[in-house]
Amino acid sequence: MARILHVDDSSFSRLQIGKVLKGAGHELLQADNGRTGLLAVQEQTPDLIITDILMPEMDGIAFLEALRDQGNRIPVLVVTADVQHDTRSACLSLGAVALLNKPPRDDALLSAVDRALGRGGA
Repeated sequence: MARILHVDDSSFSRLQIGKVLKGAGHELLQADNGRTGLLAVQEQTPDLIITDILMPEMDGIAFLEALRDQGNRIPVLVVTADVQHDTRSACLSLGAVALLNKPPRDDALLSAVDRALGRGGA
């Protein structure tokens, strides 16, 4: 299965999403903000990144900008409680492949992960 980096300052969210991803057989890496997420990308080379937007130190938008500036080609899925149209547009323009509302349904998360990894999905 895939190596997935989940970047979110909420330990509850990391736990919940982590259970779903591990249950589907994925290897899980975690970071609590964009800055530590960038380090994990460089050190661990994930197949997929899942990120939140509202985080301390480096938020999800700055994280996406940094990934773009580094020429990153790893697909990024955004899972956020921020439902503002401008935020969603910014994420997509910065290369996010999809956005899900927090908390995502298990089936919607796994389907989005499969699509982001090029595996189809429902």
